[in-house]
Amino acid sequence: APFALILILYDWTRDVARIVDMPTHWHLAADVDRAMFGVVPTVWLQGHLKEASAPWWEIVTSVVYMSYFVVPYAAAAVLWLRDRAAWRRYAACFVATTFLALIGYTLLPAAPPWAAAKCTAAEVAEYPRDPACMYAVSPEPGGGLLGPVTPTHEGAAPYVERISARGWEVLNIHVASNLLQLGQTKANLVAAIPSLHAGLTMLLALFMWPRVKALGRTLFLGYAFAMAFTLVYTAEHYVFDILLGWALAAAVIVVYQVVDRRWLIPRARRRAAEEAERAEVSAETDTGESDTDRVD
Repeated sequence: APFALILILYDWTRDVARIVDMPTHWHLAADVDRAMFGVVPTVWLQGHLKEASAPWWEIVTSVVYMSYFVVPYAAAAVLWLRDRAAWRRYAACFVATTFLALIGYTLLPAAPPWAAAKCTAAEVAEYPRDPACMYAVSPEPGGGLLGPVTPTHEGAAPYVERISARGWEVLNIHVASNLLQLGQTKANLVAAIPSLHAGLTMLLALFMWPRVKALGRTLFLGYAFAMAFTLVYTAEHYVFDILLGWALAAAVIVVYQVVDRRWLIPRARRRAAEEAERAEVSAETDTGESDTDRVD
């Protein structure tokens, strides 16, 4: 039920954001990325790695991107089967992270890199939510707000492209690619700050850290970093979005641990002590009755 509620709320954010009608930020994250790295990392990565058609390793980026819609929920299912107390904590953290991210989407709508590459500064001067340029088939030849890409591979497009679904073409699984692209068009297209993909995968890594051994920690944390690379390379998010998603996940984990240590664990111990005391009294009563029966 908590996860179904989150999916419903996520779908509703599109309408809520339209009602609130907050200005959409087209330059904020790109400017922060440039300030941090001297270049927008998405532009740099696509310039050095992107090829004219999807190379074999883009299968990995497409699978990693799609796994976001499976792995966090599968982890919840495993916890529900193995440890209900841990599952309740994970569900609470998941819901809190997602709900806070939804508030961010509503109050601070921001365009992702692939959208910025399709629009010029003049077209988004009024901070529009869904300008016509955003729905263009291909980006601006000059790279739009992100500028041109200088590809190192012959034939690669000289501008930033949204390529999170391109890896499925290598496997000739066109249905998966088409479904993903269809789903992306139905989502809130300016829900970029913070990155919920990055936030929930990092939340999973942080939550599972004390519950698994070294190999598990490496896999969960590696998954979070693989997701971050995928999001930046495929033009789904800026690094700024990802850092905010990670910060949100860390904040939720810290709050959960404080609540757990100060209230939940002491309350569980008190209940356990009370149950043990009741069991002891019951055992003494039963013993006393048995002795009486023997005397009779």
